[in-house]
Amino acid sequence: MKIVVLDGYTLNPGDLSWDSLEKLGQLTVYDRTTEAEVCQRIGDAEIIFTNKTPITKETLAACQQIKYIGVLATGYNVVDVAAASERGITVTNIPTYGTYAVSQFAIALLMELCHRVGDHSGSVLAGDWTFNPDWCFWNYPLIELSGKTMGIIGFGKIGQRTGHIAQALGMKVLANDINKYPELESESCQYVTQDELFAAADVIVLHCPLFAETRGIINAKNIAKMKTGVLIINNSRGQLIVEEDLRDALNIGKVGGAAVDVVSTEPIKLTNPLLQAKNIIITPHISWAPRESRQRLMDIAVDNLIHFRRGDIRNRVNG
Repeated sequence: MKIVVLDGYTLNPGDLSWDSLEKLGQLTVYDRTTEAEVCQRIGDAEIIFTNKTPITKETLAACQQIKYIGVLATGYNVVDVAAASERGITVTNIPTYGTYAVSQFAIALLMELCHRVGDHSGSVLAGDWTFNPDWCFWNYPLIELSGKTMGIIGFGKIGQRTGHIAQALGMKVLANDINKYPELESESCQYVTQDELFAAADVIVLHCPLFAETRGIINAKNIAKMKTGVLIINNSRGQLIVEEDLRDALNIGKVGGAAVDVVSTEPIKLTNPLLQAKNIIITPHISWAPRESRQRLMDIAVDNLIHFRRGDIRNRVNG
């Protein structure tokens, strides 16, 4: 059985091992693959793994021996799933590998907005403290979170974990999700409507999937419902935010600060409106990337293939 990994570098830049996958067949790993190279690199392989390299209807028509596509991520829109289903090809994803890493990073983004640790350290290293007339200084407003309210849009496993950390910091959590688990409610955690969340939250964190109803959920109309000075955190999907609207709200101070790990088009374009925003922190889609999280992803990917070969398919996204 021939196995091809089309874009393995992001998952494994060298600190993990492909050995467990190599035991399952004749393995070829490419660091990166352009769209023009896809068919040639797939060749006659039956098993394909991809992270962000598109597998189109045309690719599937040209490589008819493919039996299995494993997406090395949670989102699987890089694969034409309908075309794969028509050809009887199994498509799987990795749904729950990053709960701890992504929730931790959401809090890290929030902490950076509240304390600007990196900026203050840079200022000290540049000599600003040495020559300061006072025994301490700060270049940004510092924010204490205890007693404030965090609104979390999308209260699945990641949202719940972020909420748990927020409560440990002394925050009240308002959760908004289609699915509700009453046992999670307490004095410091309640489900509310979206508008109630917008009105009451000091911090809004996005942990929801990208659906038609969530696309552009942070827009001018909804920002107008929020408190002046609200902080917005997004390490879910960039398309959840209308970036022009967030830029404008940041620049007039309606939104006090925002920190995002994702943008609408990645890598970020120089024309992205958020690059012209005040009080913005942008990181390059790394919430998922701690070694522990990537190892978990690798392990699940291998396990998915093992179960496919046994006929006991796990994490299938097309039926």
